[in-house]
Amino acid sequence: MLPTDVIVALIAFAGTAVGSCAGIQKANQMVNFRLKKLENEVEQHNLLVERVAKVEDSTKSAHHRIDEVHEELEMIKNET
Repeated sequence: MLPTDVIVALIAFAGTAVGSCAGIQKANQMVNFRLKKLENEVEQHNLLVERVAKVEDSTKSAHHRIDEVHEELEMIKNET
């Protein structure tokens, strides 16, 4: 039969091993959860950047059309 000290040490080791494994598993779950949240935030940010780029292009185009209309109005104004 094993001495009492060895049995206590084995039980303590088993408890420590189980606790460590459980802690590592929980930490991994939290990291994965946060990573998914960050991925979603990055995706939303990327979508926003794409939308802003489209708005900027549209605004640029609208400014060109406004400038053209303004030039046409100036030409008509100068003709009269």
